[in-house]
Amino acid sequence: MSRPEPGPDSGAAAQSVARTPSGLFPAGPPSRPTYREPHPITGGGVAAGGGAAAIWLLLFGLLGTDVTSYAWWTVVAGLLAWLTALVLVRYGDRGVATGVAIVTAGGWSIAAAMVAARWAASGDWPLW
Repeated sequence: MSRPEPGPDSGAAAQSVARTPSGLFPAGPPSRPTYREPHPITGGGVAAGGGAAAIWLLLFGLLGTDVTSYAWWTVVAGLLAWLTALVLVRYGDRGVATGVAIVTAGGWSIAAAMVAARWAASGDWPLW
């Protein structure tokens, strides 16, 4: 007695077709929800933070009357700006915080270059 061959209507053929997908080509929506960031970093946020920090550093820099006072006012303004950026990272818009941090680092670099140029020209450390 020979066994009959499974036909196209049998369960064996249906089981061989219904395999678990490899994941290379998704078969449908994910099985778990996807996390969506409430405040994604955008270019506009980075630009707004950078513009606000530039104005902030400019206003504090205008308080300085010489290289020494300009450098110290820039350091103080930068520290306050970075504290604000830390608060924004935790509770607000991370894009704005990124712009603030980038422009503040640039402002500190300009102040450091001015201090270094004055030091090289005079041979005397200008900050104290």
